[in-house]
Amino acid sequence: AQCPAENNAFQSGEQLDYEMYFNWKFVWIKAGVSCLKTDAITLPDGTDGYRTSLVATSSKRADHFFKMRDTLISDMTMRMEPRYFRKGAEEGKRYTVDEAWFTYSNGKSKANQQRLHRDGTIKTSEETMDECIYDMLSILQRARSFDPTDYKVGDKIHFQMATGRRVEEQTLIYRGKKKFEAEDDDETVYRCLVFSLVEYDKKGKEQEVITFYVTDDKNHLPVRLDLFLNFGSAKAFLKNIKGNRHPMTSIVRK
Repeated sequence: AQCPAENNAFQSGEQLDYEMYFNWKFVWIKAGVSCLKTDAITLPDGTDGYRTSLVATSSKRADHFFKMRDTLISDMTMRMEPRYFRKGAEEGKRYTVDEAWFTYSNGKSKANQQRLHRDGTIKTSEETMDECIYDMLSILQRARSFDPTDYKVGDKIHFQMATGRRVEEQTLIYRGKKKFEAEDDDETVYRCLVFSLVEYDKKGKEQEVITFYVTDDKNHLPVRLDLFLNFGSAKAFLKNIKGNRHPMTSIVRK
């Protein structure tokens, strides 16, 4: 199912801390914090694997506009094959728990999914594909080991992703290289690769969902994310790095 891949980017113990900002009536306000962490685990079958977790929490001030309490967990093998995904999301008045279990047989990937709603109702789905099926964290980790050497602006990367309700094809578009100045005490400047996650409407018109700025080095750390949401826009900026696997050669000024 084209799933097994080599991890060249991250290691157990990596932790990335972010500050989040929402745009509210043309004003950017600090809206909360998030933490992306990767640890070594033992999978249910007794083999070694990775667990990537993302916890995002809006501040008390931001709760007045849009409350967010999201916890995401993704388990994968050492060969970066997705095994389990869970997303508990309280966003505004909406609360859902998505889960996905990934299995492999005869060269195919299967995703069993369920979504639990606040009222207790559960919707399930099952899909089998020739291609690898990812969740939103496992595709992030997998993409960090892509080799961008021969990428050209406009190149598209297609992949299948479990959304909690069904499996959908997603598209990443390479936008090129840019320098990004972090809003930290040292005003660190990173050389970055820029990618856009896009969706297409019924007429085939491209709609940007998230723009990723990742370091142009072997770590491929996400240092900035621009999110285009139904209620407005948001940004996340990397503030602290711990346990990175490779030297930060993408820093051009500090």
